[in-house]
Amino acid sequence: MPKVTFHPDEVTVEVERSVTLQAAAKAAGVELASICGGDGICGRCRLIIKNGNIDAAPTTLLNRHEVQRGYVLACQTKVLGDVEVEVPPETRAEEGQILIDIDAQRFRALYQEEKVSFRHEPLVQKLYLELTPPSLQDNLGDEQRLYREIRRRREIPIMQTGLKVLQALPKLARQHQWRVTATLGWRGGTVEILQIEGGDLSENNYGIAVDIGTSTVVAHLLDLKTGGMMDAEAMYNSQRAYGEEVTRRILYAERGGLEQLQKTVVNDVNNLITALVARNKIAQHDCWAVLCAGNTTMMHLLLGLGPASIRRDPYVSSSTAPPPVRAAEVGIQINPRGLLYCLPAIGGWVGGDVTAGILATGLYESDTTVMLIDVGTNGEIVIGHKDWMVACSASAGPAFEGSGVKCGMKASRGAIERVQIAADGHLIYKTVGNAKPKGICGSGLIDLVAGLFEAGLVDRSGRLLPEASPRIRTHDGLSEFVVVPAQRTGTGKEIVITQADIENLLRAKAAIYAGALILMKSLALDFDDIDRVFLAGGFGNYLDREKAITIGMIPDLPLEKTRFVGNTSVIGAKLTLLSQEALEKSYEIAKNVTYYDLISFPHYYEEFLAAKFLPHTEIERFPSVQERLNAQGVKALTPSPSPVLTDGRGGLKAG
Repeated sequence: MPKVTFHPDEVTVEVERSVTLQAAAKAAGVELASICGGDGICGRCRLIIKNGNIDAAPTTLLNRHEVQRGYVLACQTKVLGDVEVEVPPETRAEEGQILIDIDAQRFRALYQEEKVSFRHEPLVQKLYLELTPPSLQDNLGDEQRLYREIRRRREIPIMQTGLKVLQALPKLARQHQWRVTATLGWRGGTVEILQIEGGDLSENNYGIAVDIGTSTVVAHLLDLKTGGMMDAEAMYNSQRAYGEEVTRRILYAERGGLEQLQKTVVNDVNNLITALVARNKIAQHDCWAVLCAGNTTMMHLLLGLGPASIRRDPYVSSSTAPPPVRAAEVGIQINPRGLLYCLPAIGGWVGGDVTAGILATGLYESDTTVMLIDVGTNGEIVIGHKDWMVACSASAGPAFEGSGVKCGMKASRGAIERVQIAADGHLIYKTVGNAKPKGICGSGLIDLVAGLFEAGLVDRSGRLLPEASPRIRTHDGLSEFVVVPAQRTGTGKEIVITQADIENLLRAKAAIYAGALILMKSLALDFDDIDRVFLAGGFGNYLDREKAITIGMIPDLPLEKTRFVGNTSVIGAKLTLLSQEALEKSYEIAKNVTYYDLISFPHYYEEFLAAKFLPHTEIERFPSVQERLNAQGVKALTPSPSPVLTDGRGGLKAG
């Protein structure tokens, strides 16, 4: 069998002939960056062949100089004999663990005035009970005696007890003079007695609220008895190795990878739980509940449900409201009898994370019309108030997460998150952790494109204007703007934004804006009818609202109407884990929200094309941007011939 040696790790692994270098790296425990799932379209898994026998498929993602230096794509290169390869620094997979003191803070924020409150009634409770010993006058069976005492404390019509718990009850109750602690788990309309312990152990009861996002997994440790949050931890979703977008993961699952995807995300959840438990010095068996929120696909993959039907007309899921199950059935490592809950989805591509967002922001009880935009790989939009709510999903792609961009990266240490272009063309930037820049994350990309537009370095279509700045050049036939020269970066390589990067971002922002606009039109509303806009997602307070308006990502409304509400997915998960009332409300929300399929809108594609311009083909939709650019005398303001024309009836048609 051929041997593959990875430098500088100095790790050697034996593999079958004709396997890819990517597979060999996995076998060797060498983590490589990859966001396309091995399809050879992201170009991140670059390796340098030092010597050996390989078969490398041709690719346009490597230029002539890189090929001459021995660069190949690991996923497109087969091992034919012994091989030695070098793993360059930029090919290393990003650290899975997000630094809690820097990055995880992005997933916590929710303004105090947006918080809603529910009755504290955790889904799993521990009750200390002092049972009356049996007598000839009071000869109830042990189980019924237990039920009677519980019902004196709680109004519970239906209870059940597992056989193992029932078998242990008689001896345990008598050994402890009928003083016991009962652990109760709510499972729909039934309450299950999960465990009986001797003595008073009611203090030790913990739960974990989890947001399973396409890009990140975030976990909050809660004290179920007090309702207090104890700690938080986060990491990148390891499923990204099999595809950055949910559609690619669905395809991977269809090709036989469902079990691998399920194990991968469960392993992420277990790693977060282990870290939280160890840091807070609590016993893992005292963790009794995990409540997860995520988009429909992520929940399917967590539970091992086949997601194929989600991407096919009529876009239905295996279940929009999975019942509570034993966490151990899925592989989540808490108490073996502990429960796993999943927030209900609304339908189609709008999942439980949006249900959580509606719950967390109180949109469902608003007296005025509110818009919730959850910005991420899948952009979800909700419009409504206490009487009605409508939701849709707009596939934005991974650009907001820093993917699909040449120098893009997640919002981890060294990512450029803030950019400003001064009047003299000087570029000012800020990085996460104030480290040397390594790349650009989503908020930095939005700032940068807005700055290029305002400085007149790109036109309305997003085309870089070479004559406008010496920073704009042509490299390998493509225009690009040099953000940071090589000598000032943390990687020793230039950080640039290419013409293709700008186009990717414009497609992403167009999906969000067009989705919001179409939803408004379907309701016969205008943006002026919106009282407040909630921006949710990992961006948190790191997204500049004015810059988002400048590029046309969100509607041009007064800034005071737009508020960041942080990661409402995990906040909603926390609310429901701590309150049966909140869980019931989440089911009510999911049932009452109307799902709107954007594809059914007669001019969907035309609206999308119109929104791909800066800020839009109809500049009058963004009066504040128009006024600011006019004042600055930006030449790019002059509209160029548009590919989108009105049809004379208020609609649009392709030109």
